[in-house]
Formats: sequence, C-alpha cells, structure tokens
Amino acid sequence: MANRHLSRSIVLQTLFEWDFNTLKTNDATDALLRNIAEFADNSADLEFMKSLLVGIVAKVDDLNTIINKAAPEWPIDKISTVDRNVLRIGLYELLFSDRGEVPPKVAINESIELAKTFGGENSGKFVNGVLGAVYKEIGEPGKDQGIPRKKEISFDEMPVEKKVGAVVYAKDGSDIYFALVHDVFGHWTLSKGGLTEGETDADGVKRVIKKEIGLTVTDVFDKLGDNEYVANHPEKGKHRKQVIYYLAEAKYEDVTLGESGGLDEAKWFKATEILDLNFYNDIVPLITKSIQTLMQK
Repeated sequence: MANRHLSRSIVLQTLFEWDFNTLKTNDATDALLRNIAEFADNSADLEFMKSLLVGIVAKVDDLNTIINKAAPEWPIDKISTVDRNVLRIGLYELLFSDRGEVPPKVAINESIELAKTFGGENSGKFVNGVLGAVYKEIGEPGKDQGIPRKKEISFDEMPVEKKVGAVVYAKDGSDIYFALVHDVFGHWTLSKGGLTEGETDADGVKRVIKKEIGLTVTDVFDKLGDNEYVANHPEKGKHRKQVIYYLAEAKYEDVTLGESGGLDEAKWFKATEILDLNFYNDIVPLITKSIQTLMQK
C-alpha cells in the first residue's frame, strides 16, 4: 500500500546519511534500499522513493542555490542537516515534480510536517518561510486548491506503544564501561526497543540489548527513570511512546551493531570519557543517575 508521507520520511533519512557521510549516488541508493527494508518492506512506493532521491541528488547544486536566495541570512552549511534536506525535498517536489501528482500545497505541507517531526523546535516555521517565499516567487500555482485537514485526536485517545531501554555497563578490572549507540542525527543515546506481548521488562531489556548491540545482559537492576512523548508515525499517526529505562550489567565483550534503523555506530566508553559526548537532554539524567548508583555499589 502506498504511503507517500512514509516514503518521504525514508528519503529524508537517506538524504541525511548521504549528506552527513558525503556518500556517492550509488551508495545513497544502497542506503535507501536498506532503509526501505527496515521501515517499509512492503511499500508500493519504491520507484517514487528512488526517483525522488536520485532527482534531488542530481539537482542538489540548483536546490542549494535556490535555498541561498530564499534564505540569504542562512548559508547552506549553517542550516541543520535535517532542515536543509527537508528543504531540498520540498523544493524539488515544488519545482520539478509533476504537479498533477504532487500539488504545490502538498509539497509544502509535507515538508513542514517532516520538519516538525524530525527537526528542531523552529524547523517547521523555518521550512514554511523558505518554501513559502519560493511559492510566491513562482506565482502561487494551485493556490485555490484546498487540502483536507487531518482529524486531530486528544492525548488520552492516542494509542500507547511501550518500550524498554537500558544504560548498559560492564566491568573490566577496575574500569567501568558504558555501551552507547550513535544515531544518524549525531547523538549518542541508549539502546531501546518495544516489548512483546507477555514479556517482562527484564526479559525485554535482555532481548533488546542482544538484538541491537550484540551484548549479553547478566543483570537488570532497578528502574532509572522513564519518559513519555508523542510521536507522529507516517502509518500509525500520532501515538504515545512510553519508555522505561533500567540499569543493566553486561559482559565486557565486543559490541556489534545490529540492523537497527537510524543508528550508525555502537561503542564502549569509559565512565570518564562520556562527559563530553553529545546526548539528548532526556538521556543525561539517566546517565548521571547510573554513575551515581555504580559509585555507591
């Protein structure tokens, strides 16, 4: 079943990898196929995604020039990697796609939604401003064509997805190491995954850690904390994700990153090495509490 919003999300992730790692076109296509297998294995939009990716990569210089003209106070290399690739998607569809297939307002609104979902706090406004300026410049085609609004659901009505995660540590002599994963958006973070039906949190932690980074968890200790946030999935729509984090001890063995979408590295760090790493704000208290707990053992 075709889902163009999901398809654009996958193209965005692939463009992020291509941009951040300076991949060649063939490597970008390989990354796209890998991401499709991870997130949309049964998608009917394969050709749409390939065409969109290859088209953007081929016209990236033209797209960058347009971005520079529409946002002269923001040099292309100063725009965040997410935002500039959202702009590339929106501009490519706005300027080079078949308007019968992708109306201009759809191209703009889809990009704004991508920016809100994957970008920063002001990404949606920034993308809206740049694309809006270009849209006016080309004469506002399709201005009078309305776009159906999605029905909003309340927080209490949103489906809940339960996950578990862990601060994974190991001892090697007198040293303590932490196993962390790195995502394609440049942050070090914690392994986490969904619970299966009837599975305990402890068993879930062991399975998730083994699958994601190849480590054998020997003990799962008390809960470190939890967080809940609203996610906007292209197929599921808005839903609540509830993640409970635990402190887990593992064997000090080689870390092997599994086939997990959105991650590009996994590594052991000594406790003294993690202070300068780039973490998400909600992960820092969990790491801090873990260190304090281990110091008291």
